[in-house]
Amino acid sequence: MNTSNFWADDYPRPAELPSGELPDKVDVAIVGSGYTGLQAAIALRKSGAEVAVLEQETVGWGASSRNGGMALTGMKMEMPLVFERYGKELGHRFWDWSLAAIDHLENTLAEEQIECDFERSGHVLLAAKPKHYTAMAHELEWMRSTLGYEDAWLVSKDQQQAEIGTAEFFGGLADRRSGALHPAKYVFGLEQAAARRGIMLVERAQVTGVARRQGGFFVGTSRGMLECRELLIATNGYTSNVVPALRQGIFPIGSYIIVTEPLPPAVQAEISPRRRMFFDSKNFLNYFRLTPDGRMLFGGRHNLSTSLDLAESARMMRQRMVEVFPQLAGTIVTHTWTGKLGVTFDLMPHAGRVEGIHYAYGYAGHGVAIAGYLGKEVGEMIAGKRASTPFAEIGHPRFPFTRYDKLYLPLISSWFRTLDAVK
Repeated sequence: MNTSNFWADDYPRPAELPSGELPDKVDVAIVGSGYTGLQAAIALRKSGAEVAVLEQETVGWGASSRNGGMALTGMKMEMPLVFERYGKELGHRFWDWSLAAIDHLENTLAEEQIECDFERSGHVLLAAKPKHYTAMAHELEWMRSTLGYEDAWLVSKDQQQAEIGTAEFFGGLADRRSGALHPAKYVFGLEQAAARRGIMLVERAQVTGVARRQGGFFVGTSRGMLECRELLIATNGYTSNVVPALRQGIFPIGSYIIVTEPLPPAVQAEISPRRRMFFDSKNFLNYFRLTPDGRMLFGGRHNLSTSLDLAESARMMRQRMVEVFPQLAGTIVTHTWTGKLGVTFDLMPHAGRVEGIHYAYGYAGHGVAIAGYLGKEVGEMIAGKRASTPFAEIGHPRFPFTRYDKLYLPLISSWFRTLDAVK
């Protein structure tokens, strides 16, 4: 069993992808080479800016190549709660924005000619308990009456065999608008699109400090000093304490994935007849899907830690996979790996400016579509082509204790496990 990212093993970093030296000066420096940073860089370059993208590892190394490849409708916070918290007008904007994010992803793939096995296969949210299915029925009614949304429907327990080959769940809520893709192919395709436009990609350039200067910033890195007029931090779950105010608004949690050997076509058809993407309704949820080459990808988390032992994680994840799909009991697991999600205290993406520094982060596991779209909008804001984005118009809670996540996340984990046991 490989303790490496399956997606990057399946589609390694293209050899022809350029990685340059750290420039002395650029118009805009972007920290983070994932979906957010790259889409922002492309938007800025279209406006004529000179842009450098700084990556502390190798380009695309982080969550943008390590996720489940699910571009989902909505956001982490359920839409009825979004409407309750932010009001009807802003709630509609957030919902419409989430749908536009998937459309933008699809349009980007066409414009940049990125082949990443994208398919509007749809998803099913699976009810872990009967009462969860009842709540889904109420949510569907709300979506139709409030949003006018007709692309979702209920799947009863009696009907679910047509969607998923298991009796483990109590029905679900399906949505045809979501899309699946190969994350490594997508992020490396964005890297190539950025390089074609003359965006400088600088690897092994960990940012060690930021200092204001007249008209911009000095950015210290492990490869030297860079001057820039504008600075964007786009590091999501990998955000460090280099800019303390940004770290105070986000904390990392670990997500863990296993992938099996390719399954026989008959088994694929049995467990996922329509090749949907799936996730369940627990707090410590599992998410799963077939990969483009017919493997079962099964992910989730056992607590919120970012440093679980990968072999032990794989053992627990495999046990849960077999509970869901007993027919996979004899199937070999070929890969186990992890990545960091970035979560804000209000479970909403955040974008804005602090101490003159632009930022965009906080996708909470829903970043495949919304991270890139928010990056585009923030890039357009920096370029003066856009006044704002909805995520800059809400409060962004920050707390000094956030950096001490190893102390408080175990307590939150215990609370979530209790909720899963009783609710």
